[in-house]
Amino acid sequence: MTTAPVIPDVITPQARRYSAVDKYSAVDKYSAVDKRYALRAVVVPASLADLHGPAAGLIELPQRLFWSGTDHVFDLSDCDRLLEVYEAVFDAARTQADLADYLNGETLARVWPRLALSPRVRRAWEAAHPELASTIQASTIQASTGPASMTPAVAAA
Repeated sequence: MTTAPVIPDVITPQARRYSAVDKYSAVDKYSAVDKRYALRAVVVPASLADLHGPAAGLIELPQRLFWSGTDHVFDLSDCDRLLEVYEAVFDAARTQADLADYLNGETLARVWPRLALSPRVRRAWEAAHPELASTIQASTIQASTGPASMTPAVAAA
């Protein structure tokens, strides 16, 4: 009794050139090479002060940074839209200029714990800017203890 071959997760263009019999061994041979190219470098500025993008108002992202929707204009006073802008820029930025033009250092530090970023991007930014990691720790402590201004009378009410 024969078993069906295991279909690999990645079929590379190089593997498609081989016959069906050789195809699966070719994927093993080339998939490690292709995975190396799947991840591009994370762009991180030397200082958060270099990020001089807008902190309020409307911002229009170019299509190279936000291609998944028809509306490229975002209102930064809406927290959800602000997070959407920052996540899109983190995902698509290829240059320091992209980061500097569309992100604001102070705003970034404030919203950092709420951003949905890949672990690889978060680690790279926190390694270069340890103050961002401390904002996550501070927000975790505050969330677990509640607001400092809350008194027992307010909590009981």
